[in-house]
Amino acid sequence: MKSELLKLLCRNARYTNEELAVMLSSDEKTVAKTIEELEKEGIIRGYKAVIDWDSLDDAYVSAIVELNVVPKADLGFEEVAEKVMSYHEVESVYLMSGSYDLNVVVKGKTLQDVARFVARELATIDSVTSTTTHFVMRRYKEMDVHLCDMEHDDRGQFLL
Repeated sequence: MKSELLKLLCRNARYTNEELAVMLSSDEKTVAKTIEELEKEGIIRGYKAVIDWDSLDDAYVSAIVELNVVPKADLGFEEVAEKVMSYHEVESVYLMSGSYDLNVVVKGKTLQDVARFVARELATIDSVTSTTTHFVMRRYKEMDVHLCDMEHDDRGQFLL
């Protein structure tokens, strides 16, 4: 039941315990108890709304920053990851396989704010050897939620 409950909460964290109980062929008390256990165990870490910030006047800029790091002996990437996570501009941090080590999602009010943050804060962290910044131009889907209606793009069409 835990796995199915988690899938339902990922789809919509605002389902009531009554709705979840019906979908899981269970009862509200069991659902509430299971959710409480999952929160205590740290499996459920929080609940968030998925916002289409581009639809608002106070939209922000996001960037994906690739960090190459020299890991420290006995600490690996943990020390750098902890430092990176401490900044309020940082939304997410992932340890990656491949051509770079840490994937960092950063937000700011403007492109300049993000660029300044990367140059002054992330690039100067001890052990960071290089950064590559990719600015997000448009969000189509986030956390399994479609954020925009697909407008027809006829740039590739031509008339004869």
